[in-house]
Amino acid sequence: MNNQKQQKPTLSGQRFKTRKTDEKERFDPTQFQDCIIQGLTETGTDLEAVAKFLDASGAKLDYRRYAETLFDILVAGGMLAPGGTLADDMMRTDVCVFAAQEDLETMQAFAQGFNKLIRCYKYLEKGFEDEVKKLLLFLKGFSESERNKLAMLTGVLLANGTLNASILNSLYNENLVKEGVSAAFAVKLFKSWINEKDINAVAASLRKVSMDNRLMELFPANKQSVEHFTKYFTEAGLKELSEYVRNQQTIGARKELQKELQEQMSRGDPFKDIILYVKEEMKKNNIPEPVVIGIVWSSVMSTMEWNKKEELVAEQAIKHLKQYSPLLAAFTTQAEVLSEEPILKWYKDAYVAKGKSVFLEQMKKFIEWLKNAEEESESEAEEGD
Repeated sequence: MNNQKQQKPTLSGQRFKTRKTDEKERFDPTQFQDCIIQGLTETGTDLEAVAKFLDASGAKLDYRRYAETLFDILVAGGMLAPGGTLADDMMRTDVCVFAAQEDLETMQAFAQGFNKLIRCYKYLEKGFEDEVKKLLLFLKGFSESERNKLAMLTGVLLANGTLNASILNSLYNENLVKEGVSAAFAVKLFKSWINEKDINAVAASLRKVSMDNRLMELFPANKQSVEHFTKYFTEAGLKELSEYVRNQQTIGARKELQKELQEQMSRGDPFKDIILYVKEEMKKNNIPEPVVIGIVWSSVMSTMEWNKKEELVAEQAIKHLKQYSPLLAAFTTQAEVLSEEPILKWYKDAYVAKGKSVFLEQMKKFIEWLKNAEEESESEAEEGD
């Protein structure tokens, strides 16, 4: 037997030493910043040349790792410290948004550049969105001119779809709202956004992210009223935005009124309490009587479970309406509940199938009278001419 100890197997191969300086260069944002700033300095302010440089640099530099640094440079000229300030000991460049001219045309050109870069490097999309959210939180650290440029740029980027309207959540920061920064920024932003699109497109974008009913939060709680919002934005030249918010508020108030009204009726609340509540809501939200009677009518009809037999629906409806007649009467003091045009249209084609034959037969004589009265009115008007 061989008494010698067997050697244990070993892993053989060549070992490479990694210099710490190499690792630092590879993962150091300062080095990345220096490369970008040097390249921008060499290209100058020609945005076409800048776009070509950024396109080519993406193959050499780690845009994915240093997306925040890249966008800091393109917007502010260098890496931003917390709060939005540029460090004194860092390199900076004038080839950036904040150093550019303060006009919409220039910001449109920059927006086009950002759009091209993100289309080329799709993975930058999320990083850019995060960057803009951060920049909006840093607004107090920027000058008024820098905020104006950023607002115009953001409006254009929202219009062309590069950014999602959800980034506006950053503007609801308590400190920005309290000091009036959010509202002032929103004026410039919405002006450029509406200039690129229109109020309907803007409204659609806001609705997609449930921001359409939050615009009044741009003001402190004690100023969150339709009147204040309308005055502020109308005086700033954004009447269409003011009207949109007023309409949204009215629609919301009407929906809330109908919901509460149906609940009160379901509970069987006394009519006097219901009438008092509705009149208070009318006054508070400036809802006209013709609109209210429509809401009351819809609420009354929705509380009934209608009979499946068509021939019994008419009798059931009359009995039901008699029960609620005091409520209906309270809101028909000066309004024409229905004009001739909708009645004739309903009779012709705008009705539901259930119970229609019974109602149409009962309405026949009334419809004939309406048509005759309308013809007589037209004849008298022609004779008068």
